[in-house]
Amino acid sequence: MLLAVTLPLLGCLAAIALLWQVGWMGWLYVGLLFGGWLLTQLGITIGFHRLLSHRSFETQRPMRVLWMMLGALSVEGSPLVWCAVHRRHHQRSDQQGDPHSPHLHGNGWWNALRGFLYSHTGWLFTGYWSWPDLKRYVPDLLSDRWLVTCDKMYYLWVLASLGIPTAIGGLATMSWMGAILGLVWGGLVRIFISHHVTWSINSVCHLFGSREYETGDHSRNNFLFGVLAQGEGWHNNHHAFPTSARHGLRWWQCDLSWMIIRMMERLGLAWNVRTPSAGALEAKRLRQ
Repeated sequence: MLLAVTLPLLGCLAAIALLWQVGWMGWLYVGLLFGGWLLTQLGITIGFHRLLSHRSFETQRPMRVLWMMLGALSVEGSPLVWCAVHRRHHQRSDQQGDPHSPHLHGNGWWNALRGFLYSHTGWLFTGYWSWPDLKRYVPDLLSDRWLVTCDKMYYLWVLASLGIPTAIGGLATMSWMGAILGLVWGGLVRIFISHHVTWSINSVCHLFGSREYETGDHSRNNFLFGVLAQGEGWHNNHHAFPTSARHGLRWWQCDLSWMIIRMMERLGLAWNVRTPSAGALEAKRLRQ
């Protein structure tokens, strides 16, 4: 995990150096960076999170595998490990046993900072990440042999995550510099952005933002990460209704992941799409 955290950071430093030496990177690499980030981040939000972790909708096996592969390209851990850790988080949210709560480190500004840093990246170096209890938290996923097979291929997806943009950059320009720029911008910088957007849901969205629903924890709705994380930043909504495929529960709460799931449903690619009823929303709404 140390390598997965530090390599993208080193890639960002290399990107800054290349900008200084080479200048403007070109639209090809902008496309590799932001196009690749959007697709792989959606693999996390739709695939790992709403489909696998919470079973908020159903789809055909090829679509399950596709979303799983896109999520794996974000290099945030294998599907089974990611889902097991996330389910444990919901079971013990902001209590002892939560893998990445920022609220378990004592009072005062120093402990608050420690909690933030722990919930953002520090927890990745603990046993919560290294040894999640798969049989306890994801027995349903372990029974899917296709998913288990894809999970075992995780490091192949990691290599593909770096190899694909490298190959595109090199072949498009027929140069080694093009390949290096593809690796740096389409690979390492993209992974860095994806990591820190996802980790900010664990840290920022349990500290900063508004609360609309009673959840028994410190989850917050954060507009910035509602946009950057394709709807995941409406985190208080999500903790109130964890099996909902829709996180942005108000019309103005941008939720790109929900829009795509809704489109899949209309095309017959998703069914049993779960959302909270009006009565359920009202029952959990906080009274001012």
